Amino acid sequence: MQVSYPRTIVSILLVCSTGGHLKELQRLRRRIPDVGDSPLWVTFDSPQSRSELEGERVEWARYVGSRNPGSVARNTLLAARVLRSGSYDRVVSTGSAIALSFMPLARARGIECHFIESAARGDGPSMTGRITSRIPGMRLYTQYPSWADERWRYAGSVLDGFRPAPAQEPTEIRRVVVLLGTMEHGFRRLVERLLTILPADAEVLWQTGSTDLTGLPVAGRPYVPSTEVEQAIRDSDVLVAHSGMGAALSALELGRTPVLVPRRGHLREHVDDHQTHIAAELERRGLAVTKDADELELADLERAAGLRAEELSDVPEFVLS
Repeated sequence: MQVSYPRTIVSILLVCSTGGHLKELQRLRRRIPDVGDSPLWVTFDSPQSRSELEGERVEWARYVGSRNPGSVARNTLLAARVLRSGSYDRVVSTGSAIALSFMPLARARGIECHFIESAARGDGPSMTGRITSRIPGMRLYTQYPSWADERWRYAGSVLDGFRPAPAQEPTEIRRVVVLLGTMEHGFRRLVERLLTILPADAEVLWQTGSTDLTGLPVAGRPYVPSTEVEQAIRDSDVLVAHSGMGAALSALELGRTPVLVPRRGHLREHVDDHQTHIAAELERRGLAVTKDADELELADLERAAGLRAEELSDVPEFVLS
């Protein structure tokens, strides 16, 4: 159901997809000066987003699948209505394609627009980033200094808020949380591998998204509310997840070091191999144990179970130019 707002002054519009894009923008919002207490969010309606944004002001957009121009066009009608409903100083987005529905119209109205490329993109902008960069007057940010240039400014990373804590002894694996995300691509390969290495008596919460579980002895759930996932991670010995920013940030916020397993584009587990960049960056920072699904062993889970992460209280501001 659409929410109607009276015409009023709302200075900040925060636009993003669900999953990792939403988690990143939630965290970066705390570091961006002058966001205020009541920005208006625009994202997709899902159990995760409703849980994450409880108490916030939200407009629900149509879901936009990977590289789906039709859905982008349909959300342009929503963008026009939202932009007419208030007076905005700026629009901020961490992607993905939902940004393409809002940024052109916002710039046409003279609104300041900021596109922060996801921390998932370690070697250059995403397709959404490349398209957005062609909109006149856009302000563009990368979370990797390695590919910053005169157009893409480096202002920090969402991962700057964490550091590894002192390691503990490896732990016996009895309770496991498995997160495969909510995207339209399945990740059966990881499920099949885990079934071969997990102890037979392990208690497992399987959040499986759209993964086909036919013939597998798995009681998977496509979606699990964020509050339930958080409690399950706290109670577990280890979290195993596809290498998405949402799953990684959920673990780090709870002080856990996840086992991250990248999806592979050539196996049609994702549109490309950008999850390998996420895994590599988190491992470089000492914030994850990473392995390909076919190489994952129980020892990797045991090692991660002995590792912890700490959240920093003095993270620099993410200053918008």
